Amino acid sequence: MTQSNQLGDYLRHLTPQARSSLLIELERLEVCGAAIPGAAAVLEKLRAEFRKGGQTNHRVANPSRHFFLPLEPMLVDGAPEHDNCGHILRGSLAAIWEWISHDLLPTMASDYAAQMRPLIASDNQAEIRKVAATFQTKVYKYLENALTFPEGADRARAKLATYTASRSVFGDLTKIIIVLRARDALARLNSELPPTIVEFGQAQVAKATVLLDAFGRDNAAALPFALALVAMRLKTFSQLIRLATEAGPSRNAADIAATPYAVVVSMVLDQLEDKGTALRAALQNNRIAVAKEILIEIYDTEDALQTCIYRLDRSDWGMRLHNIMNAIAADVDAEVSRFPEEVGHVLESLNLRRRHSLVDRLTHMASKGRDAFNSSVVTCMKLVGQG
Repeated sequence: MTQSNQLGDYLRHLTPQARSSLLIELERLEVCGAAIPGAAAVLEKLRAEFRKGGQTNHRVANPSRHFFLPLEPMLVDGAPEHDNCGHILRGSLAAIWEWISHDLLPTMASDYAAQMRPLIASDNQAEIRKVAATFQTKVYKYLENALTFPEGADRARAKLATYTASRSVFGDLTKIIIVLRARDALARLNSELPPTIVEFGQAQVAKATVLLDAFGRDNAAALPFALALVAMRLKTFSQLIRLATEAGPSRNAADIAATPYAVVVSMVLDQLEDKGTALRAALQNNRIAVAKEILIEIYDTEDALQTCIYRLDRSDWGMRLHNIMNAIAADVDAEVSRFPEEVGHVLESLNLRRRHSLVDRLTHMASKGRDAFNSSVVTCMKLVGQG
């Protein structure tokens, strides 16, 4: 039997859900740039199967898709290994559903799926939402109780590890509990926000803050997910910084850290870290044009953070930004060094632009003192307002 036939035979012995989980897991590792011998052949067969079946790569079976529907605005693709505030990895859902269905609440999950199938077939949306909401409530309440004690959390981690190697899946599970608990409030907020926010100026920031303040009074733990709903409407993710800089008595990093919207800065840094992961994957696959666009976004976000938050370098955020940008610079320098100096590289000019920008900003602030801070506020408005 040839290797291809052996592979096909192995995949056929897996359940459709297991094949879907395997596809998601391999694509998660592919995004990270992990090299797995033989993975390309498996990916090719699995992708062909799901295309032939008219299924998308990242959709789990219908009953589970309706169960996870409240999470949809917060889902992201990729595989960041850091805790991504306000977002949940789409790739975690298949493993979590497998765990719920086979280990946590197998009888309830089976009854739920049996109830949902005829409703889905008849497209009875009202009943679909009702049945899904009932099961969501049962699951998150059970999980809240089960994960209260360390031994319960340890058991959950161990079981989830049998379905995925991702270190993020347990963290995503705890986030799912938070989102399901606040699902109705998040749905109301989602309907109250405008479909798009073209300009995120002072008036728009004030309106968003009123809605977020009302939401946060009863759903403080879910505030990062509410902020994610705002971010998805903005031209660029870095515009979200305006919520943090407008909330406190000043734009000093220490003052911002004391406000409820301090998490915004962490969310933007998470996004920056994700962009760094995407940049490395693009460089490893020799997709230089894509890498250039990602690098422009990275530098624009760095500029927005440095300009909008005063004394950022004296904060933990500033240290994290420094480490992120150093890692990105090392990746870019390694790529540029592959080419002879006389040939040059398309990314080299972007690196030079960033270095000149940093020197100019530091020189300006040193010479102007407090006036530089006032000037940076104006620049901040322009940066986050225009995107």
